[in-house]
Amino acid sequence: MKRCRWAENSAIERDYHDTEWGTPLHDDRMLFEFLCLEGAQAGLSWRTVLEKRAHYREVYRDFDIAHVAAMSDRDLERLLRDPGIIRNRLKVNAMRENARAALRVIDEEGSLDRYLWSFVDGEPVRNRWRQHSDVPASTPVSEHMSKTLKKRGFRFVGPTICYAFMQATGMVNDHLAGCFRHAQVAEG
Repeated sequence: MKRCRWAENSAIERDYHDTEWGTPLHDDRMLFEFLCLEGAQAGLSWRTVLEKRAHYREVYRDFDIAHVAAMSDRDLERLLRDPGIIRNRLKVNAMRENARAALRVIDEEGSLDRYLWSFVDGEPVRNRWRQHSDVPASTPVSEHMSKTLKKRGFRFVGPTICYAFMQATGMVNDHLAGCFRHAQVAEG
């Protein structure tokens, strides 16, 4: 079975690729989780985040947006001592700021899903990249998303992080054309 090359590095990456990555996602809580985890990954490997994902879900109550938004400074300080997450003060603080920004978006737009998917007009972009080197790190759409999210108070949402988020949540189908998941994701 042919997969995207990055998914061959470890069992956890292979399982993630084969079951989640690139599948269109429309659940506010899950979209928030991916936005937070993509930001936590900045400068690190995605494998590191995947290995810590279960613990992230535990300490952030399954990425309940209201819960994360209500976390106190003391809660954040406690998290900075937790080896089960990436203990970067800016990233930990960004989780709470992103939750607060997400709640404002939900209040104004009706849902995080509707708002985030509006960047691709509600439909996945279907790419047909042949090799890993063809896949861009960012696009004009991810650059626009980044600027817009930053204006709304989100943190750790640069153009590359936004593009990785779009890939992970199926806003773009960046499975390589020869990957078995490309057709599966395109068929929905």
